Amino acid sequence: MERRSFLRGAVIGTSAAALGGTLWRGAALAAPAQPGPGPYGALQPADGNGILLPNGFSSRVIARSGQTVSGTSYTWHNAPDGGACYADGSGWIYVSNSEINPSGGASAVKFGSTGAITGAYRILSGTRQNCAGGKTPWNTWLSCEEVSLGYVYETDPWGVNAAVRRDAMGKFKHEAAAADPVRQVVYLTEDESSGCLYRFIPTTWGNLASGTLQVLKAGTATSGSFTWANVPDPDGSPTATRNQVSGAKKFNGGEGCYYADDKVWFTTKGDNRVWQLNLTNSTYELAYDDSLVSGSAPLTGVDNVTGSSSGDLFVAEDGGNMEICIITPDDVVAPFLRISGQSGSEITGPAFSPDGKRLYFSSQRGTSGSSSGGITYEVTGPFRA
Repeated sequence: MERRSFLRGAVIGTSAAALGGTLWRGAALAAPAQPGPGPYGALQPADGNGILLPNGFSSRVIARSGQTVSGTSYTWHNAPDGGACYADGSGWIYVSNSEINPSGGASAVKFGSTGAITGAYRILSGTRQNCAGGKTPWNTWLSCEEVSLGYVYETDPWGVNAAVRRDAMGKFKHEAAAADPVRQVVYLTEDESSGCLYRFIPTTWGNLASGTLQVLKAGTATSGSFTWANVPDPDGSPTATRNQVSGAKKFNGGEGCYYADDKVWFTTKGDNRVWQLNLTNSTYELAYDDSLVSGSAPLTGVDNVTGSSSGDLFVAEDGGNMEICIITPDDVVAPFLRISGQSGSEITGPAFSPDGKRLYFSSQRGTSGSSSGGITYEVTGPFRA
């Protein structure tokens, strides 16, 4: 998935080239940003599920908190959050965290080759406020506790093997994880107003039982070069991991994290930014900053993030307009979908099926505004290859 760097404050529904002339990173836009459709066109009126989608796309409800998943006897968890998909023969599995405290954990829904639901079950129990996480190349799910001195749990999407707590990955307010198979590390975000970005280097790739936790070091600017430094005490007590290394760069509320093609993208909710690390040359910059957008920002409340095979980023909003927005390789930022009538909720857990034809996500609190009102959806349609 080759992608060039995005302009800070990219234009809604148009590219930098369309404005004429050359724009450089950090410069003022040549013209005010104007709302407009992205590569999939304008959103159509809400469907029967209250979802506004581009023409040619459709939605269905997969599960509702407190109700049995269709065709199964399993009751879906409250406050569905981060998620991922896994190939399962000719079908697939969607895994979803539960962001409640106590008793968080994670569950899974299993699909057959046609998309019919064939099962649902629990894969993690007895944990606290499992928010986001990440998929590993060896097909496990890293479920992260978003609490002070929280842990990362490695879980089995098939529900066969017991979940394992991975202490070596550090104790802090974990949010998301993204595996880098090239460097054989896992990147970790921290949901604190003065949080850090970490990477975990396993002693043996494929085994997270032991390894080295490092923190990103850089200046206070929004772009530049970075290095990594070892965290002396990953246990985080008595000194929090984010305060152990001088020069560790602080990020305002780390949220979603995604890796592809020697780059890492992660979001920070406190300042509504999407950051990009270029791992090839060890530099960082902003991929999106709503404070630099002229007029109404297309993307607010940045949260979970995933990517498609076309190189598009899909960023879910925590609040905002209850949208999943797309950021394309040619700097277009625009809504891909919007959930109507659920302003007291947030969108969580975006993940594509292995064939890239279905997008899964949840409204964490649904229409009720409470954790027991969560709804998990599937969207199908002509996604770009």
